Amino acid sequence: MSKVQIKVNDNGSIRITGDVELLDGEGNVYPSKPAFSLCRCGLSNNKPYCDGSHKGKFDSQVRAPKAE
Repeated sequence: MSKVQIKVNDNGSIRITGDVELLDGEGNVYPSKPAFSLCRCGLSNNKPYCDGSHKGKFDSQVRAPKAE
């Protein structure tokens, strides 16, 4: 099993890579691939997946806290 990686992209989607199962609120499985992007802006016409609608319309850069 590959390690799952979740990356919050600047001004864009959440990129998921690795062996993961995506479920809706009722536990139904969404079709997924070994790598896919989830919408973070709410503008996608293909939710929960990102379709690129955020480009030029969404501004968010988040950073993990630095270890002390």
